[in-house]
Amino acid sequence: MEGQQQVRARRRRLYRERKDILNLYDDSELVKRYRLDRGGIILITDFVRDAITSPTNRSNAISAELKVLTTLRYLATGKMQLCNGDDMGIAQPTASKVISQTLNALATPAFISRYIQFPTQQNDIRQTQATFREIANFPGVVGAIDGTHIRIVAPKEYEAEYINRKNYHSINVQVVFDASYKILDVVANWPGSVHDSRIWSECGLKEDFERGFLPGGCHLIGDSGYPCQPWLMTPYLQPRTEEQATYNRAHKCTRCVVERGIGQLKRRFHVLHGEIRVDPVKTTKIVMVCAALHNLCKERNLQLPDGQDIDLQQDVHEDQPDEANAFRHGEARDGLLFRDHFVNLYFQPEQ
Repeated sequence: MEGQQQVRARRRRLYRERKDILNLYDDSELVKRYRLDRGGIILITDFVRDAITSPTNRSNAISAELKVLTTLRYLATGKMQLCNGDDMGIAQPTASKVISQTLNALATPAFISRYIQFPTQQNDIRQTQATFREIANFPGVVGAIDGTHIRIVAPKEYEAEYINRKNYHSINVQVVFDASYKILDVVANWPGSVHDSRIWSECGLKEDFERGFLPGGCHLIGDSGYPCQPWLMTPYLQPRTEEQATYNRAHKCTRCVVERGIGQLKRRFHVLHGEIRVDPVKTTKIVMVCAALHNLCKERNLQLPDGQDIDLQQDVHEDQPDEANAFRHGEARDGLLFRDHFVNLYFQPEQ
């Protein structure tokens, strides 16, 4: 085993090498290790530099670049911070502080809103709808919505509230994707025991639809765990006509976008794929930062490290409320009537 002096010497050597890490690797290797290319890493570093630069002129102070790389490596691998510290030549306690500091700087409204935005302009909305319609000819869709569980260690407070239906502790994350697998909206602060429909009923995006901030003819598409509403189209549990069956088939094909999108997000940032061993508040920050960085990767056209950009999530929700008891889930009659009208309007058999 290495002695303490050997460990410190190795870390000093690694640290000297990592100071110029952006010049050690080409873009493909950087993406493999940190999920961003050189330009993306510089962009992120410049954004948080003032917030994470140490207020000292010591020669061995950790640079902003190294702090960002350490954090990106943690998010990309999901490795325990001890291993991460060894990778980057930083002692484990220091790596833990660096990651926390950098996540705090990134998990701000200024950064998150810069990369996660729901389309509100007519041109953007029309383009989003057109891209969705190319999938299965389902009109008017501006986003596909679903929930996914992020596993966490048992929290010290309100522990029982975080136990989900599969009997493990989690955060239930609501996410909306567009047809290019870019995240349009994310809510990541609800315990795992909370139902998808509850999260939807209290989120800001639902209020935007209700208050008319988005133009008519726009709707999300979601599974039957959500209430059917004029702005959230769900499938028929028991289709009774050929038109309804056709609607369900198109709905299923179109909604697969969100399942694949969640799969991409978790594959890109493996920290979301296993158990996150921090408290729920820090977990929320990790999820939000990963979501924003995912969109940055999309903007920069960066493929997933293994070159496969599609994967189905493992934690697909299986909520199937009885349609006869739909009002128990807040499903309004006008939503059901709107869906029938929508089907009659757009899913009639060709003559």
